[in-house]
Amino acid sequence: MSDGPIYLDYAATTPVDPRVAEAIGACLGPDGVFGNPASLHAYGRAAREVVEHAREQVARLVNASPRQLVFTSGATESNNLAILGTARAARARTGHLITARTEHRAVLDPCRRLEQEGFEVSYLSPDTHGRIDPEQVRAALRADTVLVSIMHANNETGVVQAIGPIAHICHERGVPLHVDAAQSAGKLEIDLVRVPVDLLSFTAHKLYGPKGIGALYCAPERRAALQPLQFGGGQERGLRSGTLPVHQIAGFGVACELCVQLRAGEVARIEALRGRLWRGLSLLDGVLHNGHPTERIAHILNLSFEGVEGESLLVGLPELAISTGSACHSDSDEPSYVLIALGRSPELAQSSLRLSLGRYSTEQDVDVAIGAISREVRRLRRVAP
Repeated sequence: MSDGPIYLDYAATTPVDPRVAEAIGACLGPDGVFGNPASLHAYGRAAREVVEHAREQVARLVNASPRQLVFTSGATESNNLAILGTARAARARTGHLITARTEHRAVLDPCRRLEQEGFEVSYLSPDTHGRIDPEQVRAALRADTVLVSIMHANNETGVVQAIGPIAHICHERGVPLHVDAAQSAGKLEIDLVRVPVDLLSFTAHKLYGPKGIGALYCAPERRAALQPLQFGGGQERGLRSGTLPVHQIAGFGVACELCVQLRAGEVARIEALRGRLWRGLSLLDGVLHNGHPTERIAHILNLSFEGVEGESLLVGLPELAISTGSACHSDSDEPSYVLIALGRSPELAQSSLRLSLGRYSTEQDVDVAIGAISREVRRLRRVAP
């Protein structure tokens, strides 16, 4: 356990693995690989070799061809490129999209932008566990549907969607499927040879890599039908212009390689820690688990505490680094739209905590968290009106 706050917010961000930091550092400074990979001189060629090696490492994480990966600044840009790029490239310039009400803002906001441009969007509602029935997708498909976008694992609840069946339904109808895999990549097996996903977004900082770098997988038949969002030097085969950040890409590659090596053991260890955390907190009265009991990633536990306001609970837990929901929406005092979509009341949605575990979590950390949260929940309930 560290001397500072116990970190239970791995879903929002993660510390860089020391081996990743070493790869990043090797690219910086006068003795590093600092060249522009688009240049033809020796420094540029050396940088390009680093980039392409990292592209192979990243591709192995999702079992894809390295040529089908586009480096971006992260999952938000990847989502925007996939959604806006696909829709705007549609020949009719209008059309229909399908997504879910529980998607990340980086999916919902581009969809709302497209609605302003004349597109129609169907927002599917999950069941009380947060799952989208693949048959809901089938029923929502139309002749003018240009894209379906369903995330793999939810960033607030950890609920995992049935991407395989959804992908096959979309494939049968010839409609491209985009998947936001920011929370699942490196935690769940993703095999893009076996599952016909057309576009898949993921990011390095969820994998103990650096912030500011991510990737978008584009199936070969979809790449030509994708409109870029920014223009300039034509890097990444014309889909994402801009000088490539070699040091970040190198770190991304090492982070993905480590995830491939460590995933199976880490998932089992974290699943045990999550079970320990839930067993300890479930001893409190009025604690509700949010999400599916089994169809979820091991790393996230989302709980609502009856009679307790979430922000007040956070203030009373200085020894823990935790959150009440998505870090990308943490400046809002509105209850979680994800939990509202699952049928939670605004009061319960505002009384929730998202606890997430990671590579550096220990049993001691979990036990301290159980004690601290239990202490503060009981105190707040005693002083509540």
